[in-house]
Amino acid sequence: MADTDGSDLTRIFDTIEYPEAFRITYLANAIVFPAYAEIKRDFGLVRAEYILLACLSHFDILTAQEVARISRRPRNTISRAVHRMLQEGYLDRAPDPDDGRQARLRITASGRDLHSRISGYLRRRQDTVLGKLTDAERKTLSTLLKKAALNAAELDD
Repeated sequence: MADTDGSDLTRIFDTIEYPEAFRITYLANAIVFPAYAEIKRDFGLVRAEYILLACLSHFDILTAQEVARISRRPRNTISRAVHRMLQEGYLDRAPDPDDGRQARLRITASGRDLHSRISGYLRRRQDTVLGKLTDAERKTLSTLLKKAALNAAELDD
């Protein structure tokens, strides 16, 4: 890439004041935006709706507040997604016996099926973006990202 037209990413990757955050954001955007555009086109779901399905496919029961915490998405965005996914039959809701303000959410069989079909979009895009890494590099990256993500989960925002 030529540096004269501003397209040399190495320049900003190496000189920006917050290099890891910039690189992580760049990679996430390279994976997420194209995949979610395809998901919107093929399934009519927006990002928060799919994130809700993804979270609930890995936990038996969650509240909307827990999904927001797990995904680091705004609560109002998750709340809108909950209403739509309930309406579409992808989720079930029951009152939380411990907190009347909360509802306990569970994914339905059709929601689980939809999640299975959609997860391939993100997996394929992830594999494409990370395609030049060796298996060992990919494993190291995964380990480091998990460690950083678990640390981020402990932060008070």
